[in-house]
Amino acid sequence: MQVQSTAVPLPALPYRPTSAYDEMCLPDGSLRPHWQTFGRALGQMGTTDLDARRDTVQRLLRDHGVTYNVYGDATGFTRPWSLDLLPLIIGAADFKKVSEGLVQRARLFNLMLADIYGPQRLLKEGWIPPAVLHANPSFIRAVQGVVPPGDNFLLLTGCDLVRLPGGSWSVLADRTQSPSGKGYSLENRIIMTNVFPDEFKASKVQRLASFYDMERETLRSLAPSRRGTPSVVMMTPGPYNETYFEHAFKARYLGFPLVEGADLTVRDRRVHLKTLEGLRRVDVIARRVDEAFCDPLELNADTWLGVPGLVEAWRSGNVALGNGLGTGAVETPALFPFLPGICRHLMGEELKLPCAPTWWCGQQREMEMVLASPERWVLKPAFAVGARDPIFLAELDSQKRSEAIARVRAEPQAWVAQEVLTLSTTPTLVNGTLQPRSMVWRSFTLAAKDRYHVMPGGLSRVSAEAGRFVVTMQNGGISKDTWVIAEGQVDQKTLLSNQTLVIRPERPPSGVPSRVADHLFWLGRYAERLEQTGRVLRTIWNRLSGEGSEVQGQEMTGCARLLAAMKLVPPEVVQSPDNRPLLTHLRSLLHDPKCEGSVRELLGRLRYNAASARDRLSDDTWRLFNRIERDVQISRKGLAVSDALGMLDTLILDLAAFSGMQLENMTRGHGWRFLEIGRRLERSMIVLTLAGGAAKICEQDDSAVLGPLLEICDSSMTYRRLHFAKPRLLPVMDLLISNESNPRSVAYQIEALCEETLHLPVDPMSSFAGREKALANGLKETLRGLNLESFAAHERDAFKALPVFCERLFAATEMLSESFTEHYFSHAVRQPR
Repeated sequence: MQVQSTAVPLPALPYRPTSAYDEMCLPDGSLRPHWQTFGRALGQMGTTDLDARRDTVQRLLRDHGVTYNVYGDATGFTRPWSLDLLPLIIGAADFKKVSEGLVQRARLFNLMLADIYGPQRLLKEGWIPPAVLHANPSFIRAVQGVVPPGDNFLLLTGCDLVRLPGGSWSVLADRTQSPSGKGYSLENRIIMTNVFPDEFKASKVQRLASFYDMERETLRSLAPSRRGTPSVVMMTPGPYNETYFEHAFKARYLGFPLVEGADLTVRDRRVHLKTLEGLRRVDVIARRVDEAFCDPLELNADTWLGVPGLVEAWRSGNVALGNGLGTGAVETPALFPFLPGICRHLMGEELKLPCAPTWWCGQQREMEMVLASPERWVLKPAFAVGARDPIFLAELDSQKRSEAIARVRAEPQAWVAQEVLTLSTTPTLVNGTLQPRSMVWRSFTLAAKDRYHVMPGGLSRVSAEAGRFVVTMQNGGISKDTWVIAEGQVDQKTLLSNQTLVIRPERPPSGVPSRVADHLFWLGRYAERLEQTGRVLRTIWNRLSGEGSEVQGQEMTGCARLLAAMKLVPPEVVQSPDNRPLLTHLRSLLHDPKCEGSVRELLGRLRYNAASARDRLSDDTWRLFNRIERDVQISRKGLAVSDALGMLDTLILDLAAFSGMQLENMTRGHGWRFLEIGRRLERSMIVLTLAGGAAKICEQDDSAVLGPLLEICDSSMTYRRLHFAKPRLLPVMDLLISNESNPRSVAYQIEALCEETLHLPVDPMSSFAGREKALANGLKETLRGLNLESFAAHERDAFKALPVFCERLFAATEMLSESFTEHYFSHAVRQPR
């Protein structure tokens, strides 16, 4: 690869570093030693090859459903993750030096936490100003006196590192409470090894698998009691959390259930998971919920995210937390000025990784120094949880700068000032060109086997705009995979390494949390509701195309009346002689997410329930949900009938694929069972609604509705094969209600419900024991009471009797649905009648 002093000439992609330290290039423009292997490979790639690899990255991110939610963002939790094609490459010597500093820093923080929640000598002797601690909301007084397993508060720490112009590393921020990013690091690595498999091996990049295996075993080792296999769960705030994707992704990779606070309960100062089989003891909680929200009883009464009594259970030693509560007390940058002295005092060592030059404004002299020349500084909240936008005082106009200074004077202990740093840059592929972008590297440290270990990688981020030093995902930052070059041989353990082979002849209980079963139940119901809505809309849009014959017009009216029976359009729209109101409602049912029962509204409900049970769904299933979402994105303006029909055809095929995945790929545990029950209940109720509505319409004209009804229920071919005649009410009702061999019939759904209720978990102490089985059998008995042959001589009697029967069976089916909710999801107690 030829190198010039002004640029690295890649094919059609020149790269010109700035005056800042560049991660790829030396000052003379040549490649740094640890970049040379990958750089040579990069130099041999043409623009077509790079474009293809970039497209592969985007496709894999899309297929895997990698998202990052930004609160208040219009796209919500469907906002896609951003990953650059080029990695950040760290040399072996660099990593060794940084690792030594990170290990020292983790040990220091653990010693500080043991003192802060113990004897508090650092406060008494003046090493930490009292306001730095007592003004910090992350200092939790309820933790005072707690001794965690192994005297270790910190299982995992994160550290945001930046490189300064001279090449040295500095700490920009610490993450000691519940650091995010490891799940995204894992996803980034999986994608990049798919895109650059040969280059990855040739560069001798250290692998990540051993670090994650170590984390899995460390969490298990924290269990306070040795009673068989430890029960470990990962607690998440839920699908609306900004990093929910990585919670679900990492839980699946580590093999731990992903739970929310509502899934857990404390009994006798012990934490239990509420499963379908009853309460199951929990030994270890990998915490991804901010500590202030972990226990509404002792910490924050306004939250629904936590578990009442969790603090007392942890304090009693009956459950282990990783990380422990109160660890956010050392996350504040207000401690930066004091860490060198504390390190010498507690460890007898100099701080190996310096902090970014920082002044805490809670000290009078430092505050006055900062305010005397504000253009030099960046203001940051001293005690904010998570990332917050810094305030670059030099970029503000005089009025806003005065307002910022006034806020500092009003509450000086709540602010720190940092010098404006010139961050190092790294090449980033932007709009087809390589551009230098400012970089922050988040590295992770894990306490395992009596010492700390540093992940040989991490989550790197670059700024969204050239010359901008705010590098956060909230501000549209771009992530990078971090490649650490090995000094010797590379550990060959991969992210897909086999675990120790264990064959278990017994089949333990599923341990499905009740909340997850609830979401799977409604996932099945909304998938079926979305499919049936799509079929009804497709049938009526079909009648809007073609020659517009009289029969076609009558059938369109019949379809509209079925829509009204399903309460998808108001009755007055059907009665209108003008088709324009109907067309307006049809377009809303396709596109308007605020229209109840519309394709977009149902898709949102489907996606929410799928996201809430994401760790129970396969990657292929999630790819399919992403595909469904893409397939319904057509413009509302100038909507042609052919566009609507094309979208509906594709939607129905996608949902059929989901049904096939459920039947062929999901293990027949209780999670699958409730998904199946939800589908069968919903299909039964929809067919009953359509059949009852059709019977009423047939009293006026059976030719207007029976053909479309068979088409909606995907039974036209079966009817023709059985009868070779024009659709008539009684044969159609027999096929759609009573025929047990028709998978679209009510009888088929009821038979499936009777079968699945036989295998439901049973709690003999529950007042609901056996109720669902009895209700399902009651549905079968009610259905057997329908004698369609009795109407053969007097068919018109069926016009009034069938709607009444359908309503009665619908109500009984709804009662079964409510019983599932009360028994398994809300755990209600039945009152004696």
